[in-house]
Amino acid sequence: MFRLNNPTQKPLSIMEELPYKDGKAVHSEIQVLIAHLLKSILAHIWANRNDWFFGINIGCYYSPEEKAIAPHGFLSVGVERIKKQNLPLSFVNWQENRVVPFLAIEVVWKTPGEEYKEKKRKYAQCGILYYVIYAPARVRKPKLTLYRLNREKKYELQEDNPLWMPEIGLGIGTGVGTFQGITREWLYWYNQKGNRYLTIEEAQKREWQARQRAEARIQQFEARRQQEQQELREAVAMRQKAEVWRQEAEARRQQDERALQQAEAFRQREEKALQQAEACRQREEKALQQAEACRQRERQARLLAEQRLEQVKQQAEKLAARLQELGIDPDKLD
Repeated sequence: MFRLNNPTQKPLSIMEELPYKDGKAVHSEIQVLIAHLLKSILAHIWANRNDWFFGINIGCYYSPEEKAIAPHGFLSVGVERIKKQNLPLSFVNWQENRVVPFLAIEVVWKTPGEEYKEKKRKYAQCGILYYVIYAPARVRKPKLTLYRLNREKKYELQEDNPLWMPEIGLGIGTGVGTFQGITREWLYWYNQKGNRYLTIEEAQKREWQARQRAEARIQQFEARRQQEQQELREAVAMRQKAEVWRQEAEARRQQDERALQQAEAFRQREEKALQQAEACRQREEKALQQAEACRQRERQARLLAEQRLEQVKQQAEKLAARLQELGIDPDKLD
């Protein structure tokens, strides 16, 4: 039994003494799976928190005078999730410091029961801030109905899907995804940007895909690295070849330079030989000029000698004639 501070108050039953189910059958596996999907995602994103409890098809006692309510799923915040390694059989308000569930979820299969009327009234009376009704089989009417409790303790219909709940920093709404190998529309938690949180299955698949992409990138990087190493080796080989070519070209340049130097030396020797030949020619020409001058002087001397000899002959003839005139025989003169 659970006793309050007031000794005159009737002792209240504790969790172990109360029925933990409402006795109503669950009509579809989908009703259970939807609640388990939400709980599994919450256990992942709130893994570091122990101040919350998500009940699935268990009794929720909000007043000692009232029977338990048993939503398909409900969320309470500000309570211990795990107590001494045991999970609660039901949620008992007066054992949880009068904490009221924050959110109640009902999943309607085919024909609605009391979800839109009696349960709605009870959840409002209990003070549950948000009430979600999800009817995946509905065709003509909305599948998702979202309510928020106003100040008059009445539920107001909310139009957003997903509906953002700032009090806990989560949104709730429908979306298509895969859970336990089933791909269909489910209820999901959403972040403030409107992006739904992944199931563990989807997160593992995305992680696997990310790992595959990472491994593919690593392989691509390794292939590029090997290609770059090959290109580097080829570049080194090409550089070595270029160095050999450069050395050969330098050797040829030096050979050409030596050949040019030799040709220049040969040209200078030829030029010097030509200069010497020109000097020799000039000397020969000068010698020829001198010889010609000497020959001319000799000819002039000979002419002078001939002229003098002619003059002497003429004088001798004149003298012989004179002697003959004088009766002297020039041949008899000694």
